[in-house]
Amino acid sequence: MAPPPLLLDAPLRPPAAGGPLQRQLLHRLKQSILDGGLPPGARLPASRELAAQLGVSRNTVLIVYDHLAAEGYVLADRQGTRVAQLAAPPGTGPSCPAAAGSDSPAPRMAARVARLSPPFAAGESGLPLRPGTPALARFPAAAWRRSLERALRAAPAATLGYGPPAGEPALRAAVAAHLGVSRGVRCTPDQVVITDGAQEAINLCVRLLADPGETGWIENPGYRGARSAFRAADLRVVPVPVDAEGLAADPALWRDAPPRLIYTSPSHQYPTGAVLSAARRLDLIARATAREAWIIEDDYDSEFRHHGEPIAAMQGMVPDAPVLYVGTFSKTLFPALRLGFAVLPPAIARQAEAALGELLRGGHRHAQLALADFIDSGQFARHLGRMRRLYRQRQHALRAALSAHLAVEHEVLGGHGGLHLTLRLPARHPDQEIARAAQRLGMAPAPLSAFAQEDGTADNGLVLGYGNTPAERIDALVKQLAELIQRR
Repeated sequence: MAPPPLLLDAPLRPPAAGGPLQRQLLHRLKQSILDGGLPPGARLPASRELAAQLGVSRNTVLIVYDHLAAEGYVLADRQGTRVAQLAAPPGTGPSCPAAAGSDSPAPRMAARVARLSPPFAAGESGLPLRPGTPALARFPAAAWRRSLERALRAAPAATLGYGPPAGEPALRAAVAAHLGVSRGVRCTPDQVVITDGAQEAINLCVRLLADPGETGWIENPGYRGARSAFRAADLRVVPVPVDAEGLAADPALWRDAPPRLIYTSPSHQYPTGAVLSAARRLDLIARATAREAWIIEDDYDSEFRHHGEPIAAMQGMVPDAPVLYVGTFSKTLFPALRLGFAVLPPAIARQAEAALGELLRGGHRHAQLALADFIDSGQFARHLGRMRRLYRQRQHALRAALSAHLAVEHEVLGGHGGLHLTLRLPARHPDQEIARAAQRLGMAPAPLSAFAQEDGTADNGLVLGYGNTPAERIDALVKQLAELIQRR
């Protein structure tokens, strides 16, 4: 069986236009075999003959034939080179409907994937009013570069390999020391696990402590990444409402849906800004202890308290609290750093030590060592101090602009900390429609309804980030936004 003449007659393109002749010929023969143009058993021309027909060297053809044989596309014997018997790839071949341009069925995905789809596409990270983004232009890049250079100079060649699964010892020690002073966290370096951001820290807590089918409580409205982590682990997810004092778990819920895990952001609830009261914190700890449940405390931006004393972490309120404390450097430094941490209770840390090697791969070693230097040198604390003053100014500017320009009925939530304020609006002003219109004008507020954890419970409003929005721009931006709201 001879190959179609078209394959032999069509010249190869000049290398300047089509790439190396060897690569062109290899692609042409391989694609013809996969498409069925060269069926199983078809004999390829002798190398000398094909070289003459295509105007290439015989050596080029021999190399291509050898490559096809090495990949199993052809078989060579005394009778020549023939196309091997291959299973037809799905969706290929001249008679396949998909090849003719008709629709093919969508591949089946895991059921949990459909439940992970976000309800709203966030704007670009650099746009003003986008929540969750710190003041990127104010990051002390020169000081960070010096820490990186010191880490690179001091680190041995071995740091180019995989690191300890729980992270670099120097950074674990630096994080433990910082948290003890600034957040009131009770921990030793052995309890600290360095992760690729807070999301991986939450995922780690779930994988360590919950089995499929167990129940996880999440705040509603709340951080959807927590819901994603629970659903990816096949937990039964129970949204718990949030009020002015934070997570509001009805006593009956402990009886009807006892949790294995409870996710909460007690020092600055996301997105409402509520602070979980001391009474509720202690009650949550006591009930979790009695039920052998675990609390995941997400302390994502509590370093930035703009009024009064910092609110200490729940983890340090009582000894041996059943709390796994999670934090991130994405808000305090910059998101691209992709470094976070989890502080595990001592008993969990001891039991998890062996499992961490299977669940995590130590990486970003020089960045971790640089961050340890950045903390130990005092640069981190100085940066936090500067950012507290900056964010306080920006929050005041945002509150003043809302008061001056927003004439419709509204309520401002968010307390006196963090990087965002939340604006609750009447339902007649549809938040997702407003947020999309704002994106078209170069702003990226988030719709409050996008933080609903279950259908039928959505608040209506906007989450306004001021971390990466200069104070001098806020008044004009809010004026534009107020006009959008009033027109809808």
